[in-house]
Amino acid sequence: MVLGLGSGSTVNFMLEELKKRIQNGLNISGIPTSKKTEKLANSYHIPLTNFEKHEEVDLAIDGADKVDKDFNLIKGGGGSLLREKIVASTAKQVVIIVDHSKIVNQFKNVTLPVEVVPFAWIQVYRQISNMGAKIVLRKSGDNIFSSDNDNYILDCTFPYIKNPKQLHTMLKMMVGVVETGLFIDMADYLIISNKNTIEIKNRN
Repeated sequence: MVLGLGSGSTVNFMLEELKKRIQNGLNISGIPTSKKTEKLANSYHIPLTNFEKHEEVDLAIDGADKVDKDFNLIKGGGGSLLREKIVASTAKQVVIIVDHSKIVNQFKNVTLPVEVVPFAWIQVYRQISNMGAKIVLRKSGDNIFSSDNDNYILDCTFPYIKNPKQLHTMLKMMVGVVETGLFIDMADYLIISNKNTIEIKNRN
């Protein structure tokens, strides 16, 4: 079985459990969505593979920054949105693990990461600003943050995202935009933690 291994603090807990299952005989190989996940998986001796050897992923497991009532996701807080979306788009099923604070009815005053080509970041910044968003070019300390793909991240705060799919399409049409943190119609299952309880939701 080929697993898509997401990125972030929640996924790190999943990798710890996956390590135990592999030690007990579970036979899987994983495709990591970030260099951090790849490094951690290697330290846990989780077998890794890539898309040169496999056309698709059987199951992708990841976290999310926000999830709305229609299972739309906002991801990219860690800067791995492009690789996360590539893996999710090739997966037969996608499981998202979140705590209850990440669940919202609609996206209001949320920060949407947008990955952009460095050469074009200021032009994209201006275009998105004209759409009413407040934008911050992501930094890492005193330096501009660079994704695993050597791109920049614009953190765009919109007062209200009425139509996530439409916004994603509009942003993707801008020359210089590589990918957005809006994941539309990708999540199949949500695993939601709330104190001492776990809730599982199926989009269908």
